[in-house]
Amino acid sequence: MSEKPKIGLIIGSNRPTRVCRTVAEWAMKEMEHEALNLSLIDLAEINLPFLDEPEIPAHHNYQQAHTKAWSDLISGYDGFVLVFPQYNWGYPAVLKNALDFLYDEWRAKPVSIMCYGGHGGFQATLSMKLVTQGLHMHNMATNPPLDISDEMFDASGQFKNIEKDFAPYKTSLQAVSNEFANLLTK
Repeated sequence: MSEKPKIGLIIGSNRPTRVCRTVAEWAMKEMEHEALNLSLIDLAEINLPFLDEPEIPAHHNYQQAHTKAWSDLISGYDGFVLVFPQYNWGYPAVLKNALDFLYDEWRAKPVSIMCYGGHGGFQATLSMKLVTQGLHMHNMATNPPLDISDEMFDASGQFKNIEKDFAPYKTSLQAVSNEFANLLTK
């Protein structure tokens, strides 16, 4: 393979006061790997409407310009990291909607799930694994759960020191990169 595999870190929250982009930026920095090309895909910037295609995505008969653009973007990636907060033991609707817009574009691509929340967002991770299995993605072995607590945030709801708070997860993030490299560069 002459080009480095492209891995998209999908920012799976679009709340105005979200910390998801901060988490994804931190993760991307920690995941740097000489064999991979990492980039962010921000669903707040993509701004898809609720699924509005007349046919099911498996038919790949897209009518909407935003769906065609989303398909082209996702088709250019070799793997994904889904970065998102746990909402009431589930995943954000914006992430599920973005996944539901497409079908074949996700098929067989490796995916790591990086959910954050109290207790690492394990319930949302379990739920998302069912979704990615339904899309026939390759669920990777390394899916770092990121524990957060109120003490990590300042008065405006942003991280005081994400480097310090997430330091224990650095090894797990490098393991994600190594797993992608092993899967995609042979």
